[in-house]
Amino acid sequence: MEWTGARYADGPTVELRTRIDAPPDRVWELVSDIELMPRLSAELQSVEWADGATGPALGAKFVGRNKHDALGEWSTTCHIVEFEPTRVFAWAVADPDDPSATWRFTVEPADGGAVLRQWVRLGPGRSGLSQAIDKMPEKEQKIVFVRLREFETAIATNLAAIKELAEGKVDA
Repeated sequence: MEWTGARYADGPTVELRTRIDAPPDRVWELVSDIELMPRLSAELQSVEWADGATGPALGAKFVGRNKHDALGEWSTTCHIVEFEPTRVFAWAVADPDDPSATWRFTVEPADGGAVLRQWVRLGPGRSGLSQAIDKMPEKEQKIVFVRLREFETAIATNLAAIKELAEGKVDA
């Protein structure tokens, strides 16, 4: 990732993609399984459906519990804001109208396999990162850049693991 000098209010994003030699339905099965994600993530510790939800659907909620050396431990309620089965799965963190972050997986058929994209946007709502920026406003661009690099690394790890699972190179 190159230095962009982005500020939190800019709504900076990260997006990575990978080609997977597996049917799109198999890739979708993995990305829409929220219980798989903590197994792939160093930061996300656990997830559970909330308010009676038992699976992904537009408007469904889940709670994620996170841990980060610099930011501590916290939990957030996530709201599914885009859901097109086999194609798009996106959730807003905290307030769906003013999220602290928005995450999205997109699955597209491609030459007998699939292209998987994972995308994240910071803000516009406040987050733990906002608190760090409040304490050190002169370092805002660096704080944002470091967090985006962490997200880039996490997304690369997610995509590689999903690819291996979907292609049958490791067991689920």
